[in-house]
Amino acid sequence: MSEKTQKSDHSTGLKLDQKALDAAARSLDEGAVTPSFTKHRQDIIDLLNGALATELVCVLRYKRHYFTATGVNSSKIAEEFLVHANEESGHADRIAERIVQLGGSPDFSPDSLTSRSHADYDDSADLKEMVKSNLVAERIAVESYRQMINLIGELDPTTRRMLEAILADEEEHADELSDWLSA
Repeated sequence: MSEKTQKSDHSTGLKLDQKALDAAARSLDEGAVTPSFTKHRQDIIDLLNGALATELVCVLRYKRHYFTATGVNSSKIAEEFLVHANEESGHADRIAERIVQLGGSPDFSPDSLTSRSHADYDDSADLKEMVKSNLVAERIAVESYRQMINLIGELDPTTRRMLEAILADEEEHADELSDWLSA
């Protein structure tokens, strides 16, 4: 038996699509976005712009709570609000960067920010209400990221992995806030 015959006998039948590889080589102006990706690209960009709005509203809510928190244990909780605000800002940056990588335009418009956000802004003055509001928002973020991850699935592994990492942070935030609320 020849060496070529032996290789084909052990083949799994998995082969790359040469036409897609050739098309990817020709579309230089698209960066990392290959022609086979375009079918769901705009839907993914739309999902990411909703997530971007949510993260930006969360930054604003956490920042307000950081600066206005008063009462017993307020300094420790306020410090945590600031940590969360900075982490949410990092999430927003990652999402905006991914939108651009996909050939989209991140929507930072303040005029429609709260209407596009999955979570609400909150201007509570009571420390316990601040913690509760942030916990509700984190739980909404957790659920929205889980749904986005399921919707995207294998359509865009890079975006899915980014969302999974953000989801892990949001779950951690929710756990921390839950601990503060029950303390």
